[in-house]
Amino acid sequence: MKTSDSIVIIPTYNEKENIENIIRAVMALEDNFSILVIDDGSPDGTGGIVKRLMENDFKDRLHIIERAGKMGLKSAYITGFKWCIERSYDYIFEMDADFSHAPADLPRLLSACRDEGYDLAIGSRYVSGVNVVNWPIGRVMMSYFASKYVNFVTRLPIHDTTAGFICYRREVLETMELDKIHFKGYAFQIEMKFTAYKCGFNIKEVPIVFVNREHGTSKMSGGIFSEAFFGVIRLKISSWFRKYPQKKTIEETA
Repeated sequence: MKTSDSIVIIPTYNEKENIENIIRAVMALEDNFSILVIDDGSPDGTGGIVKRLMENDFKDRLHIIERAGKMGLKSAYITGFKWCIERSYDYIFEMDADFSHAPADLPRLLSACRDEGYDLAIGSRYVSGVNVVNWPIGRVMMSYFASKYVNFVTRLPIHDTTAGFICYRREVLETMELDKIHFKGYAFQIEMKFTAYKCGFNIKEVPIVFVNREHGTSKMSGGIFSEAFFGVIRLKISSWFRKYPQKKTIEETA
């Protein structure tokens, strides 16, 4: 039974230290969020924790898709997006399991879409300066200048192009041709924003403070940055030859 129009997708792999706390923090918010966990066969028992919470505490608002092994961030989100679209959720979120994205910021992203009329709201680390806590300075600089590089190559008018804390209106994901999203990791996040922009959707960056995880292990790797660096060039070139589906006008949706 669907009890909310808003759902938060949380991909997991070995997040037993965080998953129960993040679920309870989201469920405690006044806005009636549901959660979909996409677990890639975590050997630490993450999926079992989620299923216990589904059975005992959050039967109608907590859901899980368990997959056989590590299939990647992009695959997890695309699977989640399609699941949520099929069930007609109006507002679909991306969020990490490790508290680097504060659950208390979810209502602000929702408000940007539901109340202010934006199609996509990004929890942005860089729209009002550099708001990152407990990252090594080298990683902060790499992330910040990665977004500047994306801006230069693609002309995408977004400060935090690699952000992974996002609210989409369902129409955005229905329009974007999700099966044509190819990149993974940081490049996946860039491609999603670039595609939404090229489809004519309105985007707002909502300032947040990003806090590095306290528990568990980061899934970041050098290969992810390499994919993003070269991927944005391919993304820009391919956009010259692709016709993007466009956001429907009010008349078309009437």
